[in-house]
Amino acid sequence: MVQDMFTDQDIRQIGDHGLTLEEVNRQLDIFKMPLPYLDAHRPCTVEDGIKIINMEEMRVLMEIYEKEAPKRRCLKFVPASGAASRMFKNLLKFLNRGKKVIRESVAAEAGGANKDAQDLLTFMDGIRQFAFFEDLKSVISRSELDMDTLLEKGQFTEIIRFLLNETGLNYAGLPKGLLKFHGYPEGSRTAFEEHLVEAASYVADRNRECSLHFTVSQEHLKEFEGLLDKVGPVYEEKYHASFHVTFSMQKESTDTLAVDLENMPFRQKDGKILFRPGGHGALIENLNDLEGDIIFVKNIDNVVPDRLKPDTFKWKKILGGYLIDIQSRVFSFLKELSSGAPDDAFLDRVIDYVKYELCLAVSVAKEKAPAGEKRTFLMETLNRPIRVCGMVKNVGEPGGGPFWVRDKSGGSSLQIVEMAQIDPDSQMHQDILDASTHFNPVDLVCGVSDFEGKPFDLRKYVDPSAVFVAQKSKDGKDLKALEHPGLWNGAMARWITFFVEVPIVTFNPVKTVNDLLRKEHQPA
Repeated sequence: MVQDMFTDQDIRQIGDHGLTLEEVNRQLDIFKMPLPYLDAHRPCTVEDGIKIINMEEMRVLMEIYEKEAPKRRCLKFVPASGAASRMFKNLLKFLNRGKKVIRESVAAEAGGANKDAQDLLTFMDGIRQFAFFEDLKSVISRSELDMDTLLEKGQFTEIIRFLLNETGLNYAGLPKGLLKFHGYPEGSRTAFEEHLVEAASYVADRNRECSLHFTVSQEHLKEFEGLLDKVGPVYEEKYHASFHVTFSMQKESTDTLAVDLENMPFRQKDGKILFRPGGHGALIENLNDLEGDIIFVKNIDNVVPDRLKPDTFKWKKILGGYLIDIQSRVFSFLKELSSGAPDDAFLDRVIDYVKYELCLAVSVAKEKAPAGEKRTFLMETLNRPIRVCGMVKNVGEPGGGPFWVRDKSGGSSLQIVEMAQIDPDSQMHQDILDASTHFNPVDLVCGVSDFEGKPFDLRKYVDPSAVFVAQKSKDGKDLKALEHPGLWNGAMARWITFFVEVPIVTFNPVKTVNDLLRKEHQPA
């Protein structure tokens, strides 16, 4: 019994987390089961799950969005709690060696084909091109050091230390959203600021109010709020808009229990059980709390300077127009289905739409069912959240992509699948993974209200089995960690889904600090 496994203190700790013994039991059972790999039976490709928008369709969809969006509650949802430390993994590695970092020794390693050393030299050679350079130079000078002298002498230790540690800019301790990404003649902008600027062009309502929501960590909330107070009025004046910005934290009740390698609750040094954050899939709770009709979802680090923003704006409107166009058709069907007793011809037409436009399986039994049963089936099938997901052609980026996935009943659906969800020991599934042509850039437009304007309870459309189990460690001991179904993976598995090819120019993530040296992140 689960109760026998836990002390009274454990049970109080579970309750303090907002969890129940029933939920903890469910999580423990997952660890004991075979890893829940998905049955991806083929990758989505152009015209086989991925839609190509032609020029005329682009024009029409943009017009639809520009006309209809101001009548709806549109907002932008940005997961922004991730620490930037991974951006500086390479620099931290050199800093933590415990010896001075000097150009001569780094160059020697670089000449020996050491990629870490080569990347460090790239960083130092391009350091004046970073948007944070002047801030770094200033903080170094306050310690009676000179940036130019340090660079001339090849003394890198202090430069890295002042960039990353609390003695300086503390960039390794901040989230990406608070880092300066792009330089402009009037000053530099953080990733957070770039999202504000973007929002003014495609989520403004008829009163020019722009709604944005950022998920952040509790420890950095005040810094985000302080930055908003400082720059918000500047951008409101510049873009003739007002910003309604809200923040939330990942809920503690979405944390998951960690276990040891024997699938027993992991115990910390003080004897307490260990809970860990449940991954970005936990943010479905935050998304569910928002009041809106159309929600754009985009990662915090996928932003570009103003000179490249027009393509972003264009494709956001195309995807938004595509969603609105789909909704108009689906909502018209639902209104007819809910109004009375539609005739057989209408029901057959809707079934064809479900099969051929929504790419959802309809059993022969459902097709031949009595009208009342068929109507109920169609209502349940159509009355769900809808998402339109931009997909880019593969460019070698790690991460998930669009696939056709079989469910337990034998039907298939369009899903965004992470590599970790594919069985590494199945050659067939690995071949399917290798054959994929497109990549998920996290470019989603979500319809979260039903045909009557009521909000969906998004938690009802999660596939709870689509979890991730990862190997981690704590205090030098190995453990297994459970992550909830990913936000755009299993957390949206039961949504109506469409994939649309978008150009690679709309995808410019910053995974390492040197990505900011790419031409896409530099001034013209």
